[in-house]
Amino acid sequence: MHSAFAWSLCLAAGVVVASLVPLGAARSQADFTVADLAAPRAMFDRLPEWGKRANWAHLNSFEAFALFAPAALLCLIAEVSSGAAIAAAWSYPALRLTYIAAYVANVPPLRSLCWAGAMTCTGVLYVAGITNLP
Repeated sequence: MHSAFAWSLCLAAGVVVASLVPLGAARSQADFTVADLAAPRAMFDRLPEWGKRANWAHLNSFEAFALFAPAALLCLIAEVSSGAAIAAAWSYPALRLTYIAAYVANVPPLRSLCWAGAMTCTGVLYVAGITNLP
């Protein structure tokens, strides 16, 4: 069993948590108060433009993680040792972290490349896991 898949899964979960940092900064800039806890989505309109992008990046982090996590687990279960799959596992968290930064900074070409790269990494893991099953 190669530990790259377990580490990648942990790092990818960390990226989801890290996506809260720019969102928290945006909420702080929008004068987040305890009263906003009653309807946190209602404060979206008060967020600065970069804060809205931070919110969207945060939501997309959950969506992407929901696709990636089973692929990484499949590679762990199937005991994948492919170099391409290991490279994809290590690349995924870095691409997702760069994706968040590019989204918040409003750099669409880089954001799109990172999104496509991370999705490709997820696909590589699914293929490697399925082809390595007995």
